[in-house]
Amino acid sequence: MTTATHASGNPMKVNRPNLVAVGTIVWLSSELMFFAALFAMYFTTRAVQGPKFWAENTGMLNIKFATLNTTVLVLSSVTCQFGVFAAERFQAKRTGSLLQFNKWGMREWFALTFLMGAFFIGGQVYEYANLVHETLTLSSNSYGSVFYITTGFHGMHVTGGLIAFLVVMVRVFRAQKFGHSQAQTAIVVSYYWHFVDIVWIALFSAIYLIK
Repeated sequence: MTTATHASGNPMKVNRPNLVAVGTIVWLSSELMFFAALFAMYFTTRAVQGPKFWAENTGMLNIKFATLNTTVLVLSSVTCQFGVFAAERFQAKRTGSLLQFNKWGMREWFALTFLMGAFFIGGQVYEYANLVHETLTLSSNSYGSVFYITTGFHGMHVTGGLIAFLVVMVRVFRAQKFGHSQAQTAIVVSYYWHFVDIVWIALFSAIYLIK
C-alpha cells in the first residue's frame, strides 16, 4: 500500500494487488495450459484408436464410485470457501461447539476440506487397484497410459493442495494473532483448490461420461 496526493492536497492511499495472489493466478494459467495438453493427448488417442477399442476399456470404469468421489471433491470447494469467509472476518477457530457449523473458523473448515480431499485421493487409489486387478495398467495399452497419466497428474495436484492446507493450518496455529497475512494465504490456497476441482470436473466428464 502506497500514499499518493489527492488534487485537494490531502494524502490518499492506493491499494496495490497482492503479489502472491497475482503470482498464483499467473502460475495457475500455466497449469491450465498443461492440462489442456493432457486433454489434447486424451482425445487424440481416442480418435486414433477408434470407438470399439475405447468402449472395451471404458467398460472397466466404475462410474458410480467415480461419481461419488467426484461429488466429495466438488463439495470440498464449498467447505474451502466457507473457510475463506471465516478467514476474511479474521476468525481462525470456532467460537461454539463442534456441531455449530455457523460458528466454525477457518481451521475447522480447512480441516474438513483436507479430509474430503484425502478421501478423494484414497478413492482414486482404490480405483487404480481395481483397474490393475482388471489388467488395465499404465503399460497395458494406449488407453491405460492416457487414463493413468491424466488422472495421476491431477491426483498429484490434489495432493499438493492437501499439503498447502496443512501448511496454512500450521502457520495459523503458530501465529499469535490471525491477521491480514494469514487471511491472504488462505485465500490464495483456495484459488488453487478451486482450480483443481474445476479441472477434475472437466476430466471426469471427458473420461467417465463422454463415451
